[in-house]
Amino acid sequence: MSNRALLAFRAVAELGVALLAACNRLRLPGMPNPFVVGVHEPMREELSLKSPVVSGTIPPGLDGLYLKMGANPVRQTTRGHDWFLGDGMVHGLAIEAGRALWYRNRWIGSRKAAAALGRPAAPGPRRGGNDTVNTNVVGIGGRVFAVVEAGSFPVELSRSLEEQRYNPFDGTLAGSFTGHPHLDPLTGETHAIAYDGRVWDSVRHVVLSPTGRVVRDVPVAVEHGPCIHDCAITARFAIVLDLPVTFSFKALLAGYRFPFRWNPGHGARVGLLPRQGGGADILWCEVEPCFVFHVANAHDDADGRVILDVVAYDTVFSAAAGGFDAPGKLERWTIDPATMRVARRVLDATPQEFPRIDERRFGQRHRILYTVGVPADGNTQLAGATQLYRHDLETGERRVHEFGQDRIPGEFIFVPARPGAGEDEGWLVGFVIDTARDTTDFAILDARSFEAPPVATIHLGHRIPPGFHGNWFPALAQGKRADDAALGIGADPGS
Repeated sequence: MSNRALLAFRAVAELGVALLAACNRLRLPGMPNPFVVGVHEPMREELSLKSPVVSGTIPPGLDGLYLKMGANPVRQTTRGHDWFLGDGMVHGLAIEAGRALWYRNRWIGSRKAAAALGRPAAPGPRRGGNDTVNTNVVGIGGRVFAVVEAGSFPVELSRSLEEQRYNPFDGTLAGSFTGHPHLDPLTGETHAIAYDGRVWDSVRHVVLSPTGRVVRDVPVAVEHGPCIHDCAITARFAIVLDLPVTFSFKALLAGYRFPFRWNPGHGARVGLLPRQGGGADILWCEVEPCFVFHVANAHDDADGRVILDVVAYDTVFSAAAGGFDAPGKLERWTIDPATMRVARRVLDATPQEFPRIDERRFGQRHRILYTVGVPADGNTQLAGATQLYRHDLETGERRVHEFGQDRIPGEFIFVPARPGAGEDEGWLVGFVIDTARDTTDFAILDARSFEAPPVATIHLGHRIPPGFHGNWFPALAQGKRADDAALGIGADPGS
């Protein structure tokens, strides 16, 4: 059969599957998805707030942008909806010279979101029919990109959030990307493990140069279409987490829009791919069945083993309707290339997520690791999840920052206090939802006085849904600011 005939057959088959799934979707429960109500209820408008109120003193050296995003459906959701699939919304907060300049939130201009909002979609090339981008905001090649896994091309954003464009890294990205690319601070390269829901027999190691162009796109053979949300690197390897959550044709036909489920027939393994190697060079090491959404970091030890810190779940998406099972635990995995085995050790069994480190140490040995508490009972409204944790991996000490009743923190980011600062010398920043007042604050903690109250709090008079991921973007050098202003993509001209 010719390639053209194969493509035509596949198109007809996919149309038939889509029609059957749409019919079966009508049989699914009509109750609201738990991730679009209560604390997760989407924002309904785009705001531009100048000079939000500040309590305390913003550190004078903390100049830049905090950008975070998540799923924020424009329209009411329908049967089969999933938290991971809503329209993307970016939230931005600009800080300069001890002042909060502005807050803004903007929807990503996908075709669907733009049509619902009655305005033109963001320009730029698309990859397939689904151009939703909703997972993370990252810096690559000196620019700002909103990214998502397994689907759309990234969206380049101006630092003011007023301009956006779909951009496959200046035409160098041929396929899908990831919601969790990672910068190697020693080489300037950005690494990703990318999968595609329509490609079940391979994933890809994608490497971008320091200028933000794809220079490697290496396929790695797999089975069953595994979901790979995150990855890690060391000086020697890119790490591929091939774990038992895979594409589920049964879930797709039943009408669920996120068709990945726990698959006990899919072996769990960790792949060590040499940084310059091909797919055939990967070394697969078996691990006990589990799933990992997020990696904290990895590094090579002196004995040739790989040390990997993760939040691991015994199972996820095991029910027919999907959803989370028991919460995850902070674990350290020791991966031995000689025995091709992985030894798992629980560092802290307390329910937690969103592990982050000082990103200047990514791929290298680290000591300090930060996580966010999650409810032990798995309640989707995050009730009682009011704590941040600081783990000292050398002493085993865990310190706790308690925000107080009804105050729910999201992922927090470490920002070094200055060039050359120590691993815990700096600030922890992130959003905290006040569920009693239905508002959100931006909290700034001194990392060395972790338990102490925030040194500064920026008050926003509305609730920002918990969302997914974000990052801190330091202020541009003055010459670069002038260049961006000339292009219309610098700081807010009205700030």
